[in-house]
This record gives sequence, structure tokens and C-alpha cells, in this order.
Amino acid sequence: MSTTPPEFAVPDVVDSPVTSKPPSGRAVRWLLEHRVSPPGPEAAEDHAKPQAWWKVMCLTGVDYFSTLSYLPGIAALAAGALSPLATLLIVALTLLGMLPMYRRVARESPHGQGSVAMLEDLLPFWRGKLFVLVLLGFVATSWIITITLSSADASVHLLENPLMPGFLHGQAVLITVVLLLILGGVFLLGFSEAVGVAIPLVAVFLLLNAAVVVVAGADLFSDTAALSRWTDALTSGGGGFTGIVGPAVIAFPLLVLGMSGFETGVSMMPLVAAEGKTDEQRLESRIRNTRKLLTLAALIMSVYLIATSFITTVLIPAEKFREGGEANGRAMAYLAHQELGEVFGTVYDISSVLILWFAGASAMAGLINIVPRYLPSYGMAPEWGRAVRPVVLVYTVISVLITVAFGADVNAQAGAYATGILAMMVSGAVAVTISAVRHKQHAATAGFTVLSLVLLYALVENVIEKPDGIAISALFILGIIVVSLVSRVSRTTELRAERIEFDEPARRFVTDSLANDGALHIIANRRQGGDLAEYSAKEAEQRGMNPLPGTADVLFLEIDVVDPSEFSNVLKVRGVEVDGYRILRTDSPAAPNAIAAVLLALRDATGVLPQCHFEWSEGNPLGHLFRYLILGRGDTAPVVREILRTSEDNPARRPGIHVGG
Repeated sequence: MSTTPPEFAVPDVVDSPVTSKPPSGRAVRWLLEHRVSPPGPEAAEDHAKPQAWWKVMCLTGVDYFSTLSYLPGIAALAAGALSPLATLLIVALTLLGMLPMYRRVARESPHGQGSVAMLEDLLPFWRGKLFVLVLLGFVATSWIITITLSSADASVHLLENPLMPGFLHGQAVLITVVLLLILGGVFLLGFSEAVGVAIPLVAVFLLLNAAVVVVAGADLFSDTAALSRWTDALTSGGGGFTGIVGPAVIAFPLLVLGMSGFETGVSMMPLVAAEGKTDEQRLESRIRNTRKLLTLAALIMSVYLIATSFITTVLIPAEKFREGGEANGRAMAYLAHQELGEVFGTVYDISSVLILWFAGASAMAGLINIVPRYLPSYGMAPEWGRAVRPVVLVYTVISVLITVAFGADVNAQAGAYATGILAMMVSGAVAVTISAVRHKQHAATAGFTVLSLVLLYALVENVIEKPDGIAISALFILGIIVVSLVSRVSRTTELRAERIEFDEPARRFVTDSLANDGALHIIANRRQGGDLAEYSAKEAEQRGMNPLPGTADVLFLEIDVVDPSEFSNVLKVRGVEVDGYRILRTDSPAAPNAIAAVLLALRDATGVLPQCHFEWSEGNPLGHLFRYLILGRGDTAPVVREILRTSEDNPARRPGIHVGG
């Protein structure tokens, strides 16, 4: 609390009258130790130690780079001999579309909210909140399914290694659950530990892939017959240029999974170390470092995608890619065994298993950093939802349940994974397109519009091809909306004020009123005309119906409800004088909560229990309740009384509430 100058009875800032109690018990304190701060230039990132940008790239890269384990096989299965051409389309889209898009997102949403934050302001009021919840539903779909699908894929690679003991075959669900529990355990230890695991996994995996590319590439160019078979396959279908490009374009939607990881990289921006003496300098440094992260990851992945797609398509017979074939879903692992022997192949399998398992770490980190920046701030999650370890436990349990429900089947989850990823990409492309329009950047607007249409095409094709994906996403969205609304209702009687700030006139009014009779009598008023007649009539009415002494000095308290879909804010109390009547005014998402907060702040600052006077509201109580939940107003007096009761255990310390009429 700020110091109070001698001439004022109230300081300029009063901390929230209700502070959270310190957790009791060692286990609870450990669980709540690290918390994600609300977004903002001064937000503390004390839930994790910031890391160098290239280290954070490794954590985001476990998801991005791990797609090398299966994407070349998907490309070959989808496009056949045209797989390298389809992959070139993905690389072009990555470097010319996705990279510029997310570099812009990093610039315009530098506090980790990603493209969701850029779209949040498009719709006001509750529509905007519901829109964000839908987007978060797609985010949750893509990232939670990333966790479960990657661990399931790791189990597949593990079980298909020829050296695996026979008793493990048929135990994919058990193995996947164990991998998920270990992953959750890593994040319970902390973000730094997760980064420490990611760095060697990414480094070893990329080196092993480079070795396979070099050896297989050397064999390929010395084997002219393999190249001839591939070039013959390219032209065997006829149709000229259209016959070559057409199938590649059709296969394109299946390959966009090779662009996953950008949104995760942006969501972890607050954890990227930055330099500078001021907040502005550090923010600018963080933006630059995040852009380096995104650019280097895109360049590395582009080179590897082109190389791996080419060697697997040319060297592996087409029938090996089909379901049941030795290269199905693991083309690079197949080549590692073929080109460098069983020992190297087993090492490659182990590396693939580890990076696929830990690919979920990238998604887990994204969930930890982005969801708590929205739901608790909306009142749509309990306040402990900002704490890292409890949400890790929640996500781990959800992942285990999904794994059991899908039987750890990679193909069964692929539709939901692709739907979530593509929906996030579409939202990002739309966000930067709107941004470019607002800044009147015509070339950028045209480019991002094309990107939006391309990604929308991929999303629609994926939904048509795998409609179960949108159904699963809808379940996630419905779950988030229901849980959020239940939480919002259950938290309505919280004080919901981060702090209370009084301007100088407001402080003077309170000081003068205390000097008059040593008491604080406050009349709650919903302003209509705001003129002399209104305040004169209101005072006379209250003196007639409530225990307000005839000589008592009175202050009016008025709350202007602004965007009731918000949950909490800083109350800035202004002193306003109208023809001798003194009014304390403030803006708030909800009138009763603000009145209770101001009363408690005055009590704490002055040591005097305020007496607040109301009149009963006309109308149905249920109607008042719904108006309060949706519009921030209703039958104010009883709600203020209930908020005071829940905020102050001692009845003798509660401000007085008087209702007449």
C-alpha cells in the first residue's frame, strides 16, 4: 500500500482488500510454486527461467523436427513419385508464407498469446470471449493430440524395431501411457529441465538424419538405375505439366503437418531470454530473438524435408510405403537400417522414439504458456489455473484418457491433429491479413490473403477427408466452453479487483467526509442524468428510507459498467463534484463487485467501517441474477452483501449494507 500524505485519509493506491491465503502444506506450496503471469509489458515470467533463443528453438523443434520420422512416408504414400514436388510446395509455403506470417505475429503479439490475441479484439463483449474459447478449443485439440499422437507414434517405432522383445508386442497403449507419465514428470520438474532434455534430442536426431541423407544420397547418385526408375515413374501417367503438378497439389493438404511448430514457438516468446535496460528494449530484443528462432527452424526443416523426401521416394519401392509395409510411417528409419546396418538403424530408432515422445513437450509448453493467459483472466478457470504444475497434471490425465480411448492408434488421431493444426494456421493467416489491411500494406494484404485461402483449402479438404477430426475438435471446444462458463458462474462473488486507485479529488472527498463526523455514509447510485435534481432527490429518498442521520455527511458511489464480459481490472476511483454533491465514480465489469471492493478499500485505508445505502430493485430475482451474470448489473444490494460475506470472515469488520424502499 502506498504511503498516505498527512492531508489525506486515503492513499492513492490500495492493494486488493482480499489477498490470497498462502498455501498450507508442503505439497500444495510445491504445486503452486510457479505461476504464469497475465500478459503485459510488465508481466513477470517467474514460472520459468528465460532461455537463449536457440535453446527454446530446440524445445519447439522437438515437435517440428520430429515430423521427419513420418512425413517423408506420408508424402510418398500420398503423391507417389511426385512426393519431392509436393514437398517443394510445402517448403515454398513455409518460407514464403508461414515464416513471414509468424514473424509478424511475433511482432504484434509479443507476450505469448499468439494469433489468438490478434483476433480477440475483432469482436466485442461476450461474442469476443466465445470466439476466443472456440480458438482455444482448436489450440487444445492440436496440442493435446500432438502429445498423445507423438507418444503413440513413438510406441509404433519402438515396437517395429526387430530387436524389441516379443512380450512387448500388443502393448502399445501401456507403453504410450508410460511415455506420457514420464513426459508429465519432466514438466513437473520445470521448464529448464524440459529444455535440457530437448537440446540433445534435437541435436542427435538431426545428426543421424544428416548421416542417412549423406550415405543414401551417395548411393542414389551412384545408382543410375534408381534415378531412371524414378524419372520414368514421373512421366508414366502422362498429362504433361498438369499431370505432374495436379497430384502434388492434391497431396498438399496431407503434408501441411510438416509446418507445425510455428504457433508453439510464438506462444513461448515470454520464455525467450532478452537483453536491454528498459522494458521496451527487452521487448524489442525478445521479438528479434523469436524471429531468429522461427527463421532458423524453418530453414533447417526445409533443407531436411527436401532431402529426405527425395531419397526415400527414389530408393524405397512404392509397395513398402503402403499399410503393413516396412517403410509405412517410418521411411527414414527403414533407410537407416538398409543403408547403415542394424546397429545404426537401432540407434536411429531409439532417437526417433525419444524425439517423437518428447514432441509432446513442445505442445505441453505451449499449453502451459497460452491457456493460463486467457481463461483465469476471463474468470473462466480457477485462479490455480495459472499455476504450472496443476495444469501439467490436468493435461497429462487428459492425454492418458485420450490414449486409452483411441487405443494409442496413430491413424485414429491423425484427423483431429490435422484439423487443430490447420485451424490454428488459418486463424493466424486471417489475423495477419487483417493487420496488413489496417496498416494499408497492399502487397502484404495480397500475399496473406492468398496464404489464408491456401490454408483454408487444406483445412476444408482435411475435414472432408477425415470428418472425425472436426467432431473431436468440436468436443474439445464444447468442453472448454462448458467448463469456462461453470467456472465464471462459480467465481461471480469474488472481489475481482486487482487494486484500487484513488485520484486526488476522491481522496479529498473521503478526508472531508471523515472530518465532518468521523463516519463514512455512502449512497450507491446508478447515474441517470447526473444533474443536481437527481442527486438531491436521491439523497432525500435515502434519508427517508434508511438509517441515515439527518446531519450525516454523504458521498455518492457510482459504477459505470464497461464490458461485463471482462472479469477483473484495476478500479480507478475518480472524484466528481456536481453542484455541491460529491461523487466517487469508477469503471468496472460488474457493479456489485466494484462497490464491495471500494467499501473494503475505504475500511482498510481509514479504519472506519463505511455504511452503504441502497434501495430495493424492482423485478424478478431470477431476471436480476441473469442480468448480473451477463450485463454486470442486477439487484445490487444483496450481491454486494454476499461478496462482503465471502470476502470478510469477521462480521464485525464488514461494511454496513442498508436497503430500504
